[in-house]
Amino acid sequence: MNAEARLEALSVFLKSQRAKISPLSAGLPGGTRRRTPGLRREEVAQLAGVSTTWYTWLEQGRDIKVSVSVLDNISKALRLTADERKYLHSLALDTHTGPEFPPETQSEIRPSLLKIIRELKYSPTIVTDRRCQIVGWNEAARHVFLDFEQVPAAQRNLIRLLFARKELQRLAVNWEDFVGGFLAIFRTYYGQYVDDEWYTEFIRDMDANHPDFDRLWQRSTVNNAPDVLIEFRHSKAGKMLFELTSMQVHGSADLRCIIYTPAANGTETKLMKMIQKL
Repeated sequence: MNAEARLEALSVFLKSQRAKISPLSAGLPGGTRRRTPGLRREEVAQLAGVSTTWYTWLEQGRDIKVSVSVLDNISKALRLTADERKYLHSLALDTHTGPEFPPETQSEIRPSLLKIIRELKYSPTIVTDRRCQIVGWNEAARHVFLDFEQVPAAQRNLIRLLFARKELQRLAVNWEDFVGGFLAIFRTYYGQYVDDEWYTEFIRDMDANHPDFDRLWQRSTVNNAPDVLIEFRHSKAGKMLFELTSMQVHGSADLRCIIYTPAANGTETKLMKMIQKL
């Protein structure tokens, strides 16, 4: 991510977080003449103990000097989570101390990890890399989502598939919540690998080709491991309930296991019947 893209991402993030906080919840008078939701810039500045002008410049994405302590004060004012604070620091600080990465990644799953996900017979599991590229899956995931083997390897990006494939859009009862969980994970990578131009190009491409992407991306949260209860309406099995668990795999490849655990006995039974029929 070049400096211009990094500062633009910082600007968008600060504006979106400011809009989420009501004045009353922050101990400020609500008033009746607010044109936009959430706090005003001067109110965030007041809560953070900085000047309105300085905060305005920061939110406008100007290239100004910031300190860790001031960013911590802004994080408190905006009520950021731990993952959101890390994201803010990655975008706002001049120095980058994140992990190194090769120009192109080609992650492979170790046999031990492959054995683990295969043992999760009735918990659909997908393994992705730091770019949300799908590098592994189990039989249950193939039945619930789609046959990833039939998708060319270069097109197996989880974020792209969620917006491009109609069967995935029809699957979740609330598709926007379904997508939101993965965008939250993607944002953590976006902030962690601020020097990787791939993210900027990918977001630009998604914005150009998928009308809903920009709206959902602008309002997405930052969450390294969201725990979500999701309801699917499967074309063959009907209603299915799963609990989403996202776990990072330790190691240099920066892989992530996304596991859907059946949240009701009926869901697991339906999944067992689907698999056993083949």
